Amino acid sequence: MRRAARTDDNQTEIVAGLRQMGYSVAITSQLGDGFPDIIVGIKNINIMFEIKDENKPPSKRQLTPDEAKFASLWRGQYSVIESLEQAIAYIKDYLKLFGK
Repeated sequence: MRRAARTDDNQTEIVAGLRQMGYSVAITSQLGDGFPDIIVGIKNINIMFEIKDENKPPSKRQLTPDEAKFASLWRGQYSVIESLEQAIAYIKDYLKLFGK
């Protein structure tokens, strides 16, 4: 049986901040197998984020083997973020690609 997924300490803050901005946020960290921690929906676009805690040492922010495998095989959008500010900046840049 799979153990409960651990979440980074900053996940709650990031999710709350994105929701406060009006984005849809699905928490998917419990799915396992390297699937990203959250999916953010805005303007009919979905953005997948793997969350790492910027307050941890670099060695603790690396992707797990399952996360690295998922990232290497996924053919769609995927990004690793460490803060709410980084997520917002990424979303704004990504939306520009679609003229939104």
